[in-house]
Amino acid sequence: MPKEVDPKDTTRAAAYALWMKAPNPMVTFFKTFDVTNLIKVSRKRSLKFNMLLDYCIGSAAVKVKEFYILPVGDKLIQYDTIAVNTIVKNKEGEVSSCDLSYNAGLNQFNEEYLKYTVQVAASCQDRDLSENSMVIGTSAIIDTEIDGAVGMNSGIFNNPFIIWGRYKKKWFRYYLPISFQFHHTQMDGAHAGAFLKNLQNEINLLK
Repeated sequence: MPKEVDPKDTTRAAAYALWMKAPNPMVTFFKTFDVTNLIKVSRKRSLKFNMLLDYCIGSAAVKVKEFYILPVGDKLIQYDTIAVNTIVKNKEGEVSSCDLSYNAGLNQFNEEYLKYTVQVAASCQDRDLSENSMVIGTSAIIDTEIDGAVGMNSGIFNNPFIIWGRYKKKWFRYYLPISFQFHHTQMDGAHAGAFLKNLQNEINLLK
C-alpha cells in the first residue's frame, strides 16, 4: 500500500527542498527510439503496437527505484507497484483514461490491456489506479508525426508522462520520437536518462 514518507529519510531530500515549491518543477526530455523490433513483434504476434510500447515502458520503469516515489500535493508518497496509463477513444468519440497494472508477463499485460480498454471505451468511465500505484501517464497522437511535446505543469498531476505520435520509416528501420516529462522532485536527469536507456533496451529485447 502507498505510504507517506519523510523526505529526509529518502535519497530525494535535497530535490524535495529545491523543487517542491518551484513554479515549474517539471522537466521534459526528448529522445528518438528505434522501434523496428517493436514493429516486428507487433506484426509477427498480432499485438497492438501501443500495448507493446506501454509494456516496455513499465518494464523500463521498474528498474529505476525513483519511479516508486512521487510528490502528491506537498507530500512524498512511496508506492509498491507501478501502472501505465493509456488514453482510449470511447463510444462517444471522446477520450477516456485507462490505467493498467504493470506485471512482468507480456501475455497477462496484453489480456488486461484488451479487457480494460474495451470496458473503458464502452462505459466512458476512467479506470483509475492512482490510489494504489504510481501511474505513468501516456498519450499517443497517432494521427500525425510529431517531434515531441511538452506537457503542462498543473501542480496537481505530478506523475511522469510520455507522449508520442506516429512512427517514421527511414530505409529499413522505424523510428519514434518520444517526449518524457517528469517532476524534478521525483528524479534527476540521470535517473530519467537511465529510464530512457532501459526503454530502448526493452524494445530491442522484446520477443
